[in-house]
Amino acid sequence: MNPHHEDLKGGIAIEDHGIIGDLRTVALVGNEGTIDWLCYPHFDSPSIFAALLDPEKGGYWRVSPEPDGVMKRQFYWPDTNVLVTRFYTPNGVGELIDLMPLGKGARAEGREVLRRIRVVRGEMSFRMECFPAFNYARDEHETHVVKGGAAFLSRTLSMQLVTPIPLKQEKNGVVAHFTLKESQSAVFTLREGGVEGCHHHLHTHDSAEKLFRDTVDYWRHWVSKCKYTGRWREMVQRSALALKLMTFEPSGAIIAAPTCSLPESPGGTRNWDYRFCWLRDAAFTVYAFIRIGFNEEAEAFMRWVEARCAENGDGPLPLMFRLDGTRVPEEQQLHHLRGYGGASPVRIGNAAADQLQLDIYGELMDSVYLSNKYAVPISYDFWSHLRRLVDWLCDHWQMEDEGIWEIRGSRRHFVYSKLMCWVAVDRAIRLADKRSLPADRAKWLKTRDAIFEEIMDKGWCKERGAFIQAYGHDALDAANLLMPLVFFLSPVDPRMLSTLDVIRKPPRDGGLTSDGLVFRYDTDKKLDGIEGSEGTFNLCSFWLVEAMTRASPVRPDLLDEARLIFERMQGYANHLGLYAEQTGMSGEAMGNFPQALTHLSLISAAYNLDRTLGRHD
Repeated sequence: MNPHHEDLKGGIAIEDHGIIGDLRTVALVGNEGTIDWLCYPHFDSPSIFAALLDPEKGGYWRVSPEPDGVMKRQFYWPDTNVLVTRFYTPNGVGELIDLMPLGKGARAEGREVLRRIRVVRGEMSFRMECFPAFNYARDEHETHVVKGGAAFLSRTLSMQLVTPIPLKQEKNGVVAHFTLKESQSAVFTLREGGVEGCHHHLHTHDSAEKLFRDTVDYWRHWVSKCKYTGRWREMVQRSALALKLMTFEPSGAIIAAPTCSLPESPGGTRNWDYRFCWLRDAAFTVYAFIRIGFNEEAEAFMRWVEARCAENGDGPLPLMFRLDGTRVPEEQQLHHLRGYGGASPVRIGNAAADQLQLDIYGELMDSVYLSNKYAVPISYDFWSHLRRLVDWLCDHWQMEDEGIWEIRGSRRHFVYSKLMCWVAVDRAIRLADKRSLPADRAKWLKTRDAIFEEIMDKGWCKERGAFIQAYGHDALDAANLLMPLVFFLSPVDPRMLSTLDVIRKPPRDGGLTSDGLVFRYDTDKKLDGIEGSEGTFNLCSFWLVEAMTRASPVRPDLLDEARLIFERMQGYANHLGLYAEQTGMSGEAMGNFPQALTHLSLISAAYNLDRTLGRHD
């Protein structure tokens, strides 16, 4: 037994979850049949179920066999985001299908979470428990058992649990006990609504089956557009399906992760809210989606990015936004929730929204450049906004900032921030030249060259033989692995190869890599101003794979090693192919789950590694 799992006190481990969604929100479903995380109606709305952060107070919705302790298996219906949890007992086999309807039937029925439990073989008894806890378990609610289900009425939101199964009220929730025989099923749906009209939304076996088939068709049609046919097709398609679930369809924004405050180390304090859209993710999103054929998603995200640039004045661009483009709420600590595995404080909102992170301009301009090249040419109005941003950056790139890792200590001259300032100006120059767009080319060229010279002078540590995290400090930073990926340096430049070799060393020898898993930086150097430790960063492990792949023309040994690391990383995905932000020291999933950047970097690494192996073969 993983010791981390023993600390959860009734909760379910991060990695023991799948996700379902409807491109507005996501529910986390544990492998025991429990939905223990759901924010409604949107990703960044307050939670209805948050047992993931507090099994006693947070609220949950469970459908499972009686008694407990049965064998179980959880999997996705092939090529879809429809989740199946199968229960095996001596008396029968039960199958719980969880989905949020999409496709033809969903528009007629309205938004809902649909759970259908059926007996495939034999006879089984089940129990259903639904105990919502509105607004992160801060709002009281009334419970009414009504015809066709139950209604939960809170101050800001009212929900209906719709089912033909008789319900019994217990405290502020409802329970049901029922037995099903072979080919029988029971359907439960959760939807917004009050006391009246619950029975009008009841599903029959046939109507639930139709929604299931329509939703399966929707996902299969969507994923059929994937152009990747390489060695790791299944992993890449699962990553694409997970990313699509983290896309907010009304605006095209993509969230960093659908959860908040899942800790970066067991019982630790590094617990952040990721249910917002970071501009940083723009380049990675556009690159990954375009690479495998999902141009519509890339274009929708670029429209969202364009709107944010248009709204900005003459100052620095905010680095993250809510899904609708408004300001991220102030960070709060929820002391009434004990936190995942006791990790406190539980945080909602994100104070990093007010930081200065100069690297976002590089990721933004890179995404615009890629989108203009491979998808839709940008408009003059969009260029006008971008030109103003690049001019601002040329005047401010020498400022200290908080950097990509959002430190909460003092600002520094982070090498990665300077690198991405170079990328921003470089892509702006390339774009202006390619499209013959007006620009202050002389100023931009002078700035680009000055940034390059400064990075090579102050960002390189001769003693360590590597590019470092910040000027004047010899700590390493895995973000510098992106230097060849953004064409700052050749992947076979001696300085880059040396940096690669140093980062690949284990931490005890001054590196960042432990059996192919990469720490983002050395937390012991105390540059981030945050207490506690963290696990290896899955995003950085995939960056390492790609940097090694690109260096392989002069170092053929690195190609075999890159493949080994990539395939080893697959073993750290959960049973459904999903990754959290980090891998803990005991191999467990840590941090918010699933994380978009991890799956984006997996797609990029798989694409480039497969292509290079093909040439090599």
